[in-house]
Amino acid sequence: MSADQAKDNAKVLRTLGLIGFLLVAIVLYFGILGFFAIQFIQAGGVAPTAMGIGVLMLIPLGAWIIWASLRAAFAHQHLARRMHDEGRELDTSHLERRPSGRVTREAADGLFAQVKQEWEADPDNWRSSYRLAKAYDIAGDRSRAREAMKRAVALEKLESQEN
Repeated sequence: MSADQAKDNAKVLRTLGLIGFLLVAIVLYFGILGFFAIQFIQAGGVAPTAMGIGVLMLIPLGAWIIWASLRAAFAHQHLARRMHDEGRELDTSHLERRPSGRVTREAADGLFAQVKQEWEADPDNWRSSYRLAKAYDIAGDRSRAREAMKRAVALEKLESQEN
């Protein structure tokens, strides 16, 4: 194992450890929410009971949000790993940057135009959708980046099922 791989593995383990810690903290938080919700309901009366039910509803809502976020994050990481392994990552090292480190608007627009042409040539390929999502992200269009990434995840899943 090379030094770079060892560094990457250590970074992954730290990230997974942080995710695990946060999940434990959230489960404890959900337990506290449940306790308070039950206290409200047991207090009786219309307002406390309604508050208790409302607080109780936050638990499954929060669990669903966490599950959906983690599922998306792991799917995006899977695609990023595949793109890296295939050598198809979006290279931004040559792009002009601001003092803050962000890519300038002109450079991002140029990169986006190039990647969009690639995507238009092959819109049903998850790799081109992934690259389009990254280009949208670099250009600062987060909502379109999310949509393109969802498309990339769906197309990759479809490709995996076919193979």
